[in-house]
Amino acid sequence: MACRSTSGQTYAHSLLNGSAAPASGAGTLSAPLRISLAIVLMLMVVVGFLGNSVVCVIVYQRPAMRSAINLLLATLAFSDIMLSLCCMPFAAVTLVTASWRFGAHFCRLSAALYWFFVLEGVAILLIISLDRFLIIVQRQDKLNPRRAKAIIAVSWALSFCISVPSLAGWTLVEVPTRAPQCVLGYTELLAGRAYVVALVGAAFFAPVGVMLGAYAGILHTVRKNAVRVHCRADGLDLGRLPTRGRSRLQRQHQVSVDLSFKTKAFTTILILFVGFSLCWLPHSVYSLLSVFSRRFYCGSSFHTASTCVLWLSYLKSVFNPIVYCWRIKKFREACIELLPQTLHLLPKVPERIRRRIQPSTVYVCSENQSAV
Repeated sequence: MACRSTSGQTYAHSLLNGSAAPASGAGTLSAPLRISLAIVLMLMVVVGFLGNSVVCVIVYQRPAMRSAINLLLATLAFSDIMLSLCCMPFAAVTLVTASWRFGAHFCRLSAALYWFFVLEGVAILLIISLDRFLIIVQRQDKLNPRRAKAIIAVSWALSFCISVPSLAGWTLVEVPTRAPQCVLGYTELLAGRAYVVALVGAAFFAPVGVMLGAYAGILHTVRKNAVRVHCRADGLDLGRLPTRGRSRLQRQHQVSVDLSFKTKAFTTILILFVGFSLCWLPHSVYSLLSVFSRRFYCGSSFHTASTCVLWLSYLKSVFNPIVYCWRIKKFREACIELLPQTLHLLPKVPERIRRRIQPSTVYVCSENQSAV
């Protein structure tokens, strides 16, 4: 279905005829703004690639770090890397040139890859959330590295099966310049609309609904456990207790420490979820409007809306490494170690000296030290 201007010229085309839309009347942004956004987008590519690569390198180089949760985080980072490399540079070029210069077939392929890597990232975040729910609420820690690898393989297969129909032509894909990237376009076909609803539902609405339920259960359990531990320890004097009582109080203190760590780890996952929701909610609504609303799809503000929501959706791949650097000490240390020696501000402390300064960093291996 094409949109026509008042002069009768078609400025929205499908990939079926492989033509591109003229820039006039398409509501494109001004040249300085497009160039500025393209530069910012390329900076996001660099930050997203380097930041997520650190996660993958940590898990790959250190066998002790290959726990189930770390394998999931590495897979999430890898999906963001592929999204940064396979989609973002072409969107930046299209922003600068205001036209798609990579062919109609690659346009449809880029749209399929975009949804493929997004679906995989969402699936991994959903798996991590459910794993935290089982550990904290159900007290079941059944996810080992072997099962995690199997689940990761299944998630890749499912993401491919959901995204590949757009490559096969099940729905209309809009060729720029009306959008800075090949996006879903307006269609009146029932099958095309049903596929888009399933695609957007699998990429955002269904996972978000499940994760919201899981996080609500986790928050309730953490609050209930914190109140119980506080009530048990309140008013007890360690010096007046017998040996058995002191041991009991020490065990309660250890439960409190473990609870504190689990809360901190859950908080990091919750921040990732909030960032994903804020980055992807506008794009999900935009995709549905593009397919179901001819007025929105043919409006002069379509290019501006496309640019904004696509830029925000790409921000997710940059957001995750920033959260890791903020919340995870191991990640910060690994970033410093991976820097070239010429960029180190302080000399590296030898391992033998670090043992003497802080023996616990070497001889104590707790759950928080085994996670990325």
